Amino acid sequence: MTSDPGPIRQTAEQHFGHRELLSGQEEAVQVLLDGHDVLLVAPTGAGKSLAYQLAGLMLGGCTVVVSPLLALQQDQVASLDAVGIAASRLSSAESDAERDEVLRAARAGDLRFLLLSPEQLANPEVLAEVAAIDPTLVAVDEAHCVSSWGHDFRPDYLRLGDLVARIGSPRVIAMTATAALPTQQDIVERLALHDARTVLTGFERDNIALHVERFSDAEDQRERVLAIVDELSADRGSGVVYCRTRAGAESVAEALVDRGHDAAAYHAGLSRRRRDEVHETFMRGELPLVAATSAFGMGVDKPDIRFVVHADVPESPDTYWQEVGRAGRDRATATAVLAYRAEDLSLGRFFAGGVPRRRDVRAVVAALDATLAAGGTDDPREVSEHLDFGPRKTGRLVNLVRLAREADDLPDDAGIATLVDAVLARAEAQRKLEGSRVEMMRAYAETVRCRSAFMLGYFGAEIRSRCGICDNCAAGIAPEEDAGADVPYAVQSTVRHAEFGVGTVTDAEDDRVTVLFEDEGYRTLALDLVEDRGLLEVT
Repeated sequence: MTSDPGPIRQTAEQHFGHRELLSGQEEAVQVLLDGHDVLLVAPTGAGKSLAYQLAGLMLGGCTVVVSPLLALQQDQVASLDAVGIAASRLSSAESDAERDEVLRAARAGDLRFLLLSPEQLANPEVLAEVAAIDPTLVAVDEAHCVSSWGHDFRPDYLRLGDLVARIGSPRVIAMTATAALPTQQDIVERLALHDARTVLTGFERDNIALHVERFSDAEDQRERVLAIVDELSADRGSGVVYCRTRAGAESVAEALVDRGHDAAAYHAGLSRRRRDEVHETFMRGELPLVAATSAFGMGVDKPDIRFVVHADVPESPDTYWQEVGRAGRDRATATAVLAYRAEDLSLGRFFAGGVPRRRDVRAVVAALDATLAAGGTDDPREVSEHLDFGPRKTGRLVNLVRLAREADDLPDDAGIATLVDAVLARAEAQRKLEGSRVEMMRAYAETVRCRSAFMLGYFGAEIRSRCGICDNCAAGIAPEEDAGADVPYAVQSTVRHAEFGVGTVTDAEDDRVTVLFEDEGYRTLALDLVEDRGLLEVT
């Protein structure tokens, strides 16, 4: 018997002052209360945090929140404290005494929400303390980072499924704003979600007018980006200019200041103090413009960002859609402009993950075996003690070993040569996937289709109609979108290609089909060619 939904809304109003809930929030909470784990896929700004907060309060006990950024953790702690709900974080920013006090409060039952990073949870001492708290709910934020299919895969997330299992038997809610279907499936598997339900609230950004301007000359591109910011900031709205490199962000910020704007750069190369200063002044409305790399993303929940400009082509539609989603969270109309120069696509390929050297893989496999034989674990910090390189590189290679074992179903006693070959094959498949995402950015920039429909198709979402506000729709060149079109390959169906292997259909149009293949990445195939040659078999 399910719980009545009334108490959910009552809890939302009592503790947070919300009389209404956004799409997906109540459903996600109800599923958790009914005893299932949940994958919640909802746009940035759609209130995913409220879903875990409501569920945590109603389930009772302590909720552990795994979140990747200190600033994001602190923002969530502050928002809970503001409404009188006890919350704290465990991080490198706290002293030993402060950490002890947080854990004491949690053990005593005085803490309702405990926030920490994957790296903190992986610390054996912290893990033991968290297990002793016996949390009733674990919330995993930015859950796409756990998936090797995801555009922002992070090695520290890969072990989360094992770590959560060691905590006990809490319910789990995994949350992300950007996850195509294969990524969703991977998240459920890697986090070992129990009897999981997926709650999707849509990828639409229907209040954001998407535009692309094309260039052949780099100098023209740069000057036009600055002019676009001049035009879009005329109404004094806040804006973000995304650049692919730190040098680019610095250069654009300097040029905007020279043109009379109040602007600053933000990237990972700045000190934490400077990054915090830029972030905080922007969030308070005291700094209207930020020129940034993708490091300026998570934790930027400012409702009145009126525009986002991409000075360069992002490495994937996933990244682009996340960054575009920073704008218009107040639901008022916002604008997103991509300055596209085909030559910039090579930058995406440069940043794509490379295939490791065979000797490094062999060294990690040997070090891993030695660590396990000595009674240790596959923690990169332990394994790296047997190597000439550090935990970060070791972590990536250890994860590739694990992924290779899973993908090829290799036994634990597989020969080292077999395992190394499997690891290199896995890395090559990942490289192809990242490269295919770069090519999908080319397709987005060059399409005459409704740009919103293109992006929704990329994510495998249902496409009902044109957005009406992108540049192609406004120019009258975007064809009609027909969600009920009679296409031979249904979105989300599994197909097999003789050369590319198994894949998932992510988008189907009248004349083409886009498939995400497990070993080749995204491929867009002409339907007439597919039909004439029998290239795809539905499995």
